[in-house]
Amino acid sequence: MTWVDIAILATLLFPAQFSNFAFLRAFRIWSLGQSKVFTLLIKRAGYAEWEDVIRACINFATFLFLVTGFVYTAFFYHQAAGVEGFVDALYFTVATITTTGFGDITLPGTLGKLTSIVTMIFGISLFVRLAQAIVRPHKVVFPCPQCGLQRHDANAVHCKACGHVLNIPDEGT
Repeated sequence: MTWVDIAILATLLFPAQFSNFAFLRAFRIWSLGQSKVFTLLIKRAGYAEWEDVIRACINFATFLFLVTGFVYTAFFYHQAAGVEGFVDALYFTVATITTTGFGDITLPGTLGKLTSIVTMIFGISLFVRLAQAIVRPHKVVFPCPQCGLQRHDANAVHCKACGHVLNIPDEGT
C-alpha cells in the first residue's frame, strides 16, 4: 500500500503529469476497509455478524471504481469528457462484470480486449464472493486448537472437522 499511497500523492501534487493514475485513489477505500480500526468500528456499532458482507461490498465497490477509473482514463477521457464519459465507463464496467456485454460500448484494440477479460474474471469472482458472504450463515473466527479450522458456528460446542471440544468466548466478554 505504500507504493499506492505514493502514486496517489503524486496524482494530488502533480495533477497535470499523473492525471491518468488518479483512479488509484479508489484503492484507499479498500485499505480503509482492511484496517483494524474499521473492524473495531463495525464491532462497536453492533454489526459484527455483518463484517464479511461489509468487507465483500467494499472489495466489490473498490474493484468497480478502480476498473471504471482505468477504463475512463485509458479509453473515454478524450472521447467523451466529463460525467458522460465516466458514466459510459461505469456502464461498460458493469456490463462486463455481469458478463451481459450489450456490445454498444466496446474498448478498441488489444488493450481493450485484455481489459475486458481481466474485468470479467475478477469481477465475476468478486461478485460470487459477495453473494457467498450474504447467503452464508454467520461464523466466528476461532481456531480449533487440535486441527486448526478457523471458522465455526457462533454456538458451536465441537469442531465440525475433528470433534474437539471448543470453548468459544461470547461476543460480550
